[in-house]
Amino acid sequence: MLTNSITQEIQHKFRHGNMVMKLIFVNIGVFLFFGVFSVLSYLLQNFDAYNWLLHKLEVPASVDVLLRQPWSLFTYMFLHSGILHILFNLLWLYWFGEIFVLFLGDKKILPLYLLGGVVGALLYVLAFNLLPVFAPKVATSQMLGASAAVFAIVFAAATLSPDYEVRLLLFGVVRIKYIALIALVLDIISIPYGNAGGYIAHLGGALTGVLYIKALRGGTDFGKPLNRFFDFVATVFKPKPKVKVTYKSSDERSAPKAPRSKSDQEKIDEILDKISRSGYDSLTKEEKDFLFHYSNK
Repeated sequence: MLTNSITQEIQHKFRHGNMVMKLIFVNIGVFLFFGVFSVLSYLLQNFDAYNWLLHKLEVPASVDVLLRQPWSLFTYMFLHSGILHILFNLLWLYWFGEIFVLFLGDKKILPLYLLGGVVGALLYVLAFNLLPVFAPKVATSQMLGASAAVFAIVFAAATLSPDYEVRLLLFGVVRIKYIALIALVLDIISIPYGNAGGYIAHLGGALTGVLYIKALRGGTDFGKPLNRFFDFVATVFKPKPKVKVTYKSSDERSAPKAPRSKSDQEKIDEILDKISRSGYDSLTKEEKDFLFHYSNK
């Protein structure tokens, strides 16, 4: 059946795709869930359950409310308010996420996404509780969207390799540092004209991306504790392999082992470590070529 074929293809892409694609699929899945929930609520003319769930997952500006639903610091970054909202966020995530993964591998992007989203949310809450202009809105303001998390990845990529070039429709080849800078300036000057909380959260995400790469070059990985947690969870839920017993003859046991050549994974790890210390431009042509071919395997 067509439905089974599509489901199997989505499952395959999710299981075998990189973390960028997994994040995109999760965001789309949550969006579709709330879309169907909204349609059902409309048909039944009862939005109570829909609004209750959405408000529990959005991050509130009120500190009192946030303390009662701390999980919203994470859940809000997987919610979107409309087609254009999710479309632009996921396009930015795909473009800059692939650049990030190209240089630093697949394992660092999820911790950065989460850290950028949390810092963006905290900056939003801080601004709404400290700045007089937002005082009348603190009790009722809530925020949703992946923008802060995505901005962390955008600015991490731009900090990691500012002169990396992409081709844009109508503009031609542009260095990503200029794209990031223009996006930042537009957000800052747009604060007085609506969605101030979202734009402020973007700044928190951008700051997180810059500081993450700066710290990584200094030998500190802010995402390491999160990765350890994810590894622990994966280990707990991973089925244990069956024990296989093998026997070796005395000749096999006494025979010296042939020296192993350096694997591709070891070489790529060395290159990524060099990028984290000195940047992409410090690589030799041979290392850049190897990285390019490895990323396209």
